[in-house]
Amino acid sequence: MLTKQSKILKSGSKKIANKIIKKITGVSPNTKHLPDHHFKVLKVKRGVAGLGLFAGENIKKGEIIIEYIGNILNKEEADKKTTSQYLFEVTRNKTIDGTPRWNVARYCNHACEEAANAESEIKKGRVFIKAIKNIKEGEEICYDYGEEFVKEHIGHHGCRCVAKNHSYGALSSK
Repeated sequence: MLTKQSKILKSGSKKIANKIIKKITGVSPNTKHLPDHHFKVLKVKRGVAGLGLFAGENIKKGEIIIEYIGNILNKEEADKKTTSQYLFEVTRNKTIDGTPRWNVARYCNHACEEAANAESEIKKGRVFIKAIKNIKEGEEICYDYGEEFVKEHIGHHGCRCVAKNHSYGALSSK
């Protein structure tokens, strides 16, 4: 059941995504020429926790930033990928494997709740990263990955986000 999501994106999904975005935000999406899953200008560069995703323009609270894309896996396929940190579970039987480098959203780093400036939002089986605060050009885009991810992948190494109080009992790596 492995389906390459980029093929789905190219077959008119931009129109569907635009409708979803307009419904969520009440505003038409960015009209600049960007890849199908980008809604804002973004840059990948070195961040606090390795490579990170940075705003290439000012982003207002509530705006959709980017869609998390990748290969679609069913439960059995996802369960076999035990070491991947880029699996995004959408439903019990649908997981997006964001490992491919063409999924630029994978560079959004984790930030504990108080330091996050974005959040993930699942709409109609798709995952969008949305601003929860105004984000200035040049700022790193980070969101809370959730308790399960933090306990599995971050907690034992220590959290590298800028929060003073780390979520889910994670210790600071500083």
